[in-house]
Amino acid sequence: MSLLARYLAAQVLVASGFVLLALLVLFAFFDVMQELGSLGRNNYGLGQAAVVVLLGLPGHLYEILPVAALIGTLFALSRLVGNSEYAVMRVSGLSNWRVAGYFAVIGVLISLLVLTLGEYVAPWSEQTAQRYKLAATRSVVAQQFRSGLWVKDGSAFINVREVMPDNTLRGIEIYGFDADGHLGWIRAAEKASWSGHQTWDLQQVMETQFGADGIRAVRSERKDWQSVLTPDILSVLLIAPEKMSARTLWRYVVHLKENKQKATRYELALWSKFISPFVIPIMMLIAMPFAIQGPRAGGASSKIFIGILAGLGFHLLSRLFGHLGLLNDWPVVIVSILPLLIFLAIALMGIRWVDRR
Repeated sequence: MSLLARYLAAQVLVASGFVLLALLVLFAFFDVMQELGSLGRNNYGLGQAAVVVLLGLPGHLYEILPVAALIGTLFALSRLVGNSEYAVMRVSGLSNWRVAGYFAVIGVLISLLVLTLGEYVAPWSEQTAQRYKLAATRSVVAQQFRSGLWVKDGSAFINVREVMPDNTLRGIEIYGFDADGHLGWIRAAEKASWSGHQTWDLQQVMETQFGADGIRAVRSERKDWQSVLTPDILSVLLIAPEKMSARTLWRYVVHLKENKQKATRYELALWSKFISPFVIPIMMLIAMPFAIQGPRAGGASSKIFIGILAGLGFHLLSRLFGHLGLLNDWPVVIVSILPLLIFLAIALMGIRWVDRR
């Protein structure tokens, strides 16, 4: 990498780092305000709230890095233009397109950090924070209906009254149906613990079988239960799909499709993981046309404001396409990639327009 490329990278990374720190502090403050409402519930105090807020920071880092890269690029380039440093670089033979190439490489390198956070750190910290808070407040993970949580597993339907933070299930009822759709058996258990290898350890089990010769009930202390329902699948009850890892999303999408259930929302979240390495480079390219205009085009503050509006436009367009895709069952690939292509075209046309002036 040339000297100018290293200098540009240093300026952008330092500015983005300061913006990232400011945004993290702001989001942490909002989290603290939100956690104040839970103080005093059982053992949940200020110390526990601080742990939950700190564990939530990697998730915020994953979400705001593209915005920090956009604002950092705007600020760094605007300062270079205002100090005439960028003009000297241009006179030295550095073209706008080469600068765009440098930013694309820097953006991809930052994206590698985003991918690592999104795949390994953020899902774990978010899930840990939620489990820690649920354990401190002695709450349950999920109870979506009055009758509990319902899950389809092949030809069986599973009803779980409570899912606890340690993945323990309480009040389980499993309804098994035959190929003709007739109820064949009901298995009820007070508690179930995860044993691994797709096996749950049911305790205090009552199994009722319906046959041609009548109804037969069998009671047992323990019984193994093979199921595709795993703690990874249950983790979707703790964190939003956008904060889950790609591996967990993939497994859950496969689970939903195998059970002929709608998986569009989780497929959109999965595809957003695939396209995330391209978001930051495009954010940095969007910043270029606003930042490299001459000082007469406006001050740094106005350029940063307009650039932020462009970044927000990308975010809102992505969300809009996502919601429209969910409502109209549009192809997930098109819904995920089209906003990215639109803003890439806008960024390239903006750079071309500024380069011709």
